[in-house]
Amino acid sequence: MASFPNFLPPLLLLATLFSTPALCYINSASTTAQHNAAEPSAYRRYIVLVEPPRSDAGEDAHRRWHESFLPSLRAGESIESRLLHSYTEVFSGFTARLTKAELDSVAKKPGFMRAFPDRTLQLMTTHTPAFLGLRNGTGFWSDAGYGKGVIVGLLDTGIHATHPSFDDHGIPPPPSRWKGSCKAARCNKKLIGAKSFVGDDSGDEVGHGTHTSSTAAGNFVPGAYHGVGTGTAAGIAPGAHVAMYKVCVDSQCDESAILAGLDAAIKDGVDVLSLSLGGNTATSFDQDPMAIGAFSAVSKGVLVVCAAGNNGPVPGSITNDAPWLLTVAAGTVDRSFGAEVRLGNGKSIHGETLTQKAKPSSKSYPLLFSEERRYCEYDDENAVAGNIIVCEATVSDPQKSQVHSLIGAGAAGVVLFNDETSGYTTLLRDYNSSVVQVTAADGAILTSYATSSERRSVAAFNYNNTLLGIRPAPVVSWFSSRGPSSIIPGVLKPDILAPGLNILAAWPPKTDSASGPFNIISGTSMATPHISGVAALIKSIHPSWSPAAIKSAILTTSDMVNSTGGSILDQHHTKASVYDTGAGHVNATRAADPGLVYDLSITDYAGYICWLLGDDGLATILRNSSLSCTMLPKIKDVQLNYPTITVPLTSTPYTVNRTVTNVGPATSTYTAKVDVPKSLVVRVFPETLTFSKAGEKKTFSLTVSSHGVGKEELVEGSLRWESEKHVVRSPIVASTGAAGRSLGLFWATGCDYFKSVRFDFLAMLPRRHISASIQSCVASSDEVRMCPSLDYTGTLSSFLGYNLCCAAEALSEKEISANFGGGELVLLVGTELQHVVAQLALEVAQLALEAQLSDPCHGLEASDLEWMPWIFSQS
Repeated sequence: MASFPNFLPPLLLLATLFSTPALCYINSASTTAQHNAAEPSAYRRYIVLVEPPRSDAGEDAHRRWHESFLPSLRAGESIESRLLHSYTEVFSGFTARLTKAELDSVAKKPGFMRAFPDRTLQLMTTHTPAFLGLRNGTGFWSDAGYGKGVIVGLLDTGIHATHPSFDDHGIPPPPSRWKGSCKAARCNKKLIGAKSFVGDDSGDEVGHGTHTSSTAAGNFVPGAYHGVGTGTAAGIAPGAHVAMYKVCVDSQCDESAILAGLDAAIKDGVDVLSLSLGGNTATSFDQDPMAIGAFSAVSKGVLVVCAAGNNGPVPGSITNDAPWLLTVAAGTVDRSFGAEVRLGNGKSIHGETLTQKAKPSSKSYPLLFSEERRYCEYDDENAVAGNIIVCEATVSDPQKSQVHSLIGAGAAGVVLFNDETSGYTTLLRDYNSSVVQVTAADGAILTSYATSSERRSVAAFNYNNTLLGIRPAPVVSWFSSRGPSSIIPGVLKPDILAPGLNILAAWPPKTDSASGPFNIISGTSMATPHISGVAALIKSIHPSWSPAAIKSAILTTSDMVNSTGGSILDQHHTKASVYDTGAGHVNATRAADPGLVYDLSITDYAGYICWLLGDDGLATILRNSSLSCTMLPKIKDVQLNYPTITVPLTSTPYTVNRTVTNVGPATSTYTAKVDVPKSLVVRVFPETLTFSKAGEKKTFSLTVSSHGVGKEELVEGSLRWESEKHVVRSPIVASTGAAGRSLGLFWATGCDYFKSVRFDFLAMLPRRHISASIQSCVASSDEVRMCPSLDYTGTLSSFLGYNLCCAAEALSEKEISANFGGGELVLLVGTELQHVVAQLALEVAQLALEAQLSDPCHGLEASDLEWMPWIFSQS
């Protein structure tokens, strides 16, 4: 084993900035630096985890315990001004306003575990029930009682309580287990809970929370209307109860408030939690308060459904990727708000617009497209009057103003075409009938025609109202974040695809962005409550099922084909990857009767946490002092009893085990069917599973090897267990990224460090976890968890010496394996380093990896050494 002084601890994460302001998904584009601008310069907000008091302590005792960590109050201060939230369910801890010196003092007190800077996060249906196969009065929807008796909790921007979607006609009283309260303009048997953790008002000034709540569990509303989207509006579980936990103000959501909402929801007794929020940064689970809090919810039987993020189509951009979460990607539905652009050459281009004319003029107008003004940046009003202007669409607010200015200046119309990234998935904005949006492919046809010199190019608009049955559907939306997960590459993320593009749902009467009573918006925020609603329907039929069993049912019954019978496509109409879709597109009508489920217990998750994070991670996430990693089998990510199967892509046979539970007919027999490309060899043992009673469990093994190693990075297939009545399908994902724990790219956003610091050298190596003591020692910034930085810029010897000395004090030699096992790709960063220094640093990092190879229990493969690239960058 290499000696510890040869180890140089890396702490800097790769950051790439993306912004999608028009999409609804809470993201951490702006973190502690922005948040703390609102605080007095000496104070910051910290989320502090502490050991719990005695087991029989009540809430008052917990609060007194938390208060005991705080410094003495200054003149004029109250305890309420310092202790902002006290947590008992998500974990034992609190949020407090502290100076850096006070935090150092708190950290020295017995019972302190760790602290995180409070992050500020920003915000991330009439037809979709029918698209998912749910029809009023028939089948599964009716059998499930439309979700009656189930409580769906949402953490969001609040709720417009008097909206008709939250009427309680046909809704029974809440179940006796409900312990919550409701403070809203109207509370009833539908809206049984409403609390605000960002003031006293649970109302919704943004609209996002009203939209997601009605999507998940809005009641039937005949005559719903927005533009041309009409019909009877209903959520996916219209019979379920709704509990809103307001954690955001003006689209700004403090993580401390989110945790307070989680804490309350667990106490109140919700069954399903819908979180259309998260960070853009895939953070180590023991350093992510939301992942920790969600684990507590799952351990108490609450299914937590989260948005995958809106940073697509970038590979590896997935967030909310903990295996105990159900992570949702966004796709299209088979509905179009049709408009036609009829060209003077006789061709027609299909487009969309939310506002349409009943009797449009057939008059044609000249088309105007300018490469120099590609984004509608026209200053001369005379140049646009009487023309249909053709521009490339952006998601920026300035373009929306520019488009309105063009119409005001006398333009006959505007056609906005998608950029190459958006492709065929058009994110609609509510302009007026003079604005039509088209795909990127049609935009190319249109611009070519508009700039042709053969003849004068003209066009006219025609309107087709709402069109149903549009094919192909679903298509993965361009903005939906993609896998693989950098934290857990051995588990397929996202989990599932659901409708998230141009979703019609309830809206307050008036907000800054739109007017109600209904509005159409897009994002993985919209996909998430669809799955929350489906989960509520399943929970209504199977109240005893665990969160993992419900997740399994949704995944194994999903569709991998679209409405044409072909493969689900991405935004470019090429075959979508499993890293785009997860297991497939949700099929609500089959999900309540899956036949078999892949269940997971808290002990299973604990074994995985031990493999990934060791005892420190287990103590932080599980909060069970009776369990330690010495008592648990360490479970690799690929060996978790997950309903999807991910294995390393190697020529050497690799075996994983799975256990299924019979939830179908008591007596049944299932036969294994494997569908994989010729480059893969897959063997299943046994090939037949015979059950004689409900609840019976059977274990099988699946062994995979590849003939084409080196030629491909990802090979997809599937395993189907088929009986007379059921097909239980699991994707098989053979990936080079599953060979080690850190072969995916780690994307972080909201980190301004790279903008201000010049660096000449980057080296990558895998890491699973950097202990808090290492972080506080190496980096001087409190933002080390979100945006860690090495501020030291001295000579090579002092640069190395500072870090090595610091690390030696923090860890003993035997702790190397436990704390530096693999995980994200981490960057080793040096300033003013020359080529020879870069090579030296690479060798130091390699020694660190070799030191871990003597501990096979931590799963570090020799092949990890191949993932030690180093590059040079001048910035």
